Amino acid sequence: MTPSPDPVTADVTIPSDLGEAHALQARIEDALQAFGYGDRDVFAIRLALEEALVNAIKHGNQLDPDKRVHVRYTVAPDRFDVRIADEGPGFDPAAVPDPTEDDFIERPCGRGLLLIRGFMSSVEYHGCGNVVTMSKLRNGHPAGG
Repeated sequence: MTPSPDPVTADVTIPSDLGEAHALQARIEDALQAFGYGDRDVFAIRLALEEALVNAIKHGNQLDPDKRVHVRYTVAPDRFDVRIADEGPGFDPAAVPDPTEDDFIERPCGRGLLLIRGFMSSVEYHGCGNVVTMSKLRNGHPAGG
């Protein structure tokens, strides 16, 4: 039996730039694949991560090039954890309308939060709402396990 690789943890700060967010997503996806995560888990994490980063850049930092997004992530054999913090004023996630309700079905807001909650194992907002922590438990068994 092959021993499990040690978790990989990184602290990254990026400018409020969508290209930088995509480059970070690619690095994280590479780490997930190196740990043998399956396509379904990689897809779920990639989608939730993209939504959270875009929210931080567009809604949190208002695309302000002087503001940063701070990301800390850990890829482990059995789970992925990430903390994303923007420098914006925050928001109350409970105040975002449910996009599946009839009154809000045609409005675009809230869909990203719905996707994040649907694809991650746990999602929590902290402080004034400008920090989110998300975790995804790996489906199935680690490679070689």
